Amino acid sequence: MSVFGVWTTAEGLPAFEYRAGPQPWDPIIDPPSSTHRVHVGNRRITLVADSDGLTGVWDEHLGCRWIAERTGVGRFGALSTDKAGTKLFGPTFFRVAVADEEAEVERTVLCPEGAVPWVLVRVDVVNRGAVVLRRPLTEEWVVRPRLVDLEFGPSREVAPVDAPVVALEEFGGERVETVDGPLTVAVEVSLPPGGRTTVWFRFGLFDGFVDPAALYASSLAGLRDRLPSATAPRAPEAAIEIPWHAALLTGGACADGVLGGHTLDQGAAYSFRHGFNGAARDPLQHALPLVHLEPDLALSVLRNTCAWGSPDGDLPYALDGRKQPWTQLFRPSDQNLWALWLAAEYAAATGDLAAFDRPVPYHPCHGAEPVALAENLRRQFRFFVDEVGVGEHGHVRILNADWNDLAIGESEVDRELMIERGESVLNSAMAAWVLPVYAGLAEGLGDRATAAEARQRAADLRERVANEWNGRWFRRAHAPGGGPVGENDLWLEVQPWAILCGAATPEQARALLRTIDETCRAGSPLGARSRWPVPEGRPGQVWFSVNMTLIWAAARYDPDLAWDEWRRMTLHAHSAAYPGTWTGTLSGPDCYLAPESDRPGETWALPELGVAMQAYPVANLHSHAQPLLAYLRLLGVEPNADGAPSDVLTGVDAPTLRAGCGRSSRA
Repeated sequence: MSVFGVWTTAEGLPAFEYRAGPQPWDPIIDPPSSTHRVHVGNRRITLVADSDGLTGVWDEHLGCRWIAERTGVGRFGALSTDKAGTKLFGPTFFRVAVADEEAEVERTVLCPEGAVPWVLVRVDVVNRGAVVLRRPLTEEWVVRPRLVDLEFGPSREVAPVDAPVVALEEFGGERVETVDGPLTVAVEVSLPPGGRTTVWFRFGLFDGFVDPAALYASSLAGLRDRLPSATAPRAPEAAIEIPWHAALLTGGACADGVLGGHTLDQGAAYSFRHGFNGAARDPLQHALPLVHLEPDLALSVLRNTCAWGSPDGDLPYALDGRKQPWTQLFRPSDQNLWALWLAAEYAAATGDLAAFDRPVPYHPCHGAEPVALAENLRRQFRFFVDEVGVGEHGHVRILNADWNDLAIGESEVDRELMIERGESVLNSAMAAWVLPVYAGLAEGLGDRATAAEARQRAADLRERVANEWNGRWFRRAHAPGGGPVGENDLWLEVQPWAILCGAATPEQARALLRTIDETCRAGSPLGARSRWPVPEGRPGQVWFSVNMTLIWAAARYDPDLAWDEWRRMTLHAHSAAYPGTWTGTLSGPDCYLAPESDRPGETWALPELGVAMQAYPVANLHSHAQPLLAYLRLLGVEPNADGAPSDVLTGVDAPTLRAGCGRSSRA
């Protein structure tokens, strides 16, 4: 199906065997490349494996930082692992093999389970000849510390001022270390005919002695235990993709040495090319499926993202590459809603209300004392109500963005007027669903006044969204003193929320889904476009985060459409439609360009601004989190309309995540 290789299994886990030679692609704002990457990791580091047999190590513990890039080679005499014809990408490991008439070498680089800040390297050597084989085995890495901090335009080479000491060692043998430069460790190997040996190395930031063979075995066993499995007759791809997505999603986490908890940012161009963690809504929504798979990590991400904020309840748009609040570009009006949603879903799934008594810090730049997580969330609710507020039509103000960072410009309304007084029907619809769910949490925590206000505001917003039905779809926004945005064109992002919050009647919901199927979805193999008709001169776009809500909403009224949309979201669907495009083969961006684009199946670029997802179009966690969350919603796993606790919301046992398991919250 894909020109790059085939799916297979390794160590009892899904893996991809890469067989292709150089396949050039265009990053748009960077030089052309033929390197294709896969990101895997644990709860501390990311291993970036590539089609040339090389690797990089990324550590976001203190900021957006590379430890090493395109390095890591094993040599056994004339055999070199960067010359391997076949590479195997596993969910937390990378494996290559090379051989000649005398010897065979297989090298596996593994991210051990947990918050381990180094990679484990296993090298297996076999004597294929008829005489004793004696050769030096070397492990070679180049340490190249690099900070990535708000790089828009040409890449900069900025070394962090506090670069860590990085080490390479053979277990039980030589150890070398540096803050910058090459590291090599050599081992003399002697094997009888037919003999086999295993040599263990590690590379990174060392944190104590371990038994490498035991750690290797326990890490793979732990991975097999924690990854969900799935069998879905309507979507056989789920058997491979659900555990794969779960591994790559959790592999994007990093223990945060500044704010505590774990980061779970978008990755892709945002982090690895442009050097920032944003928007704040993104780690929050990436953590939503983890509520039901690895709830401790979901809670850790919630705490971390709440710690970005200020004591008045505001969340900055992003953190820069040095983990400082970045507010210069966008000030969205939706971000508090995502924190309230993640918190409420966590409480409903786990029943863990004690977590909300524990203190959470504010960003150190504010010099404020920590408060209980419950109070942090209450302040975020107050900020949403009192500071974001509503406009003259009673809808949530849009500020200079809602979910759509470019909605202001695309609305063709005076920018400053729209920022000051414009209103977002999208955020009204989302709030009409989120606030009652949050109210259930607030009530469980004994805050009945907040719960009552949240429910009242949700009811008011739901009614206002219901009034935005124009007979075909729901309008998108309101401009002060002007007509509504979205009267004559369908903005997809608002439509599922109008269904989910109950603003759409069942008849309207069914009619709206038919319209979406006939317009936004028509002829689009990767799923529904975000606008219809596609604005003249612009490519249609397919966004994971929007189509997740479409699947969720459709599951209530048209399950066939919902399952079909989920299948279009899969990696298999991308490989079938665009087999020669690496983006979407094992990982993807936040958005694909639709068939009418001149680059269908690739992703967006704004070269005039020096910004491009196409510059680093894989390892965006939306491409892994949203299929997982959509799959859970297809199974009926969600909090009910009142944010009920765990006796109503039944989570899914991760190792046995199968269609039909557990109870639906709507059962």
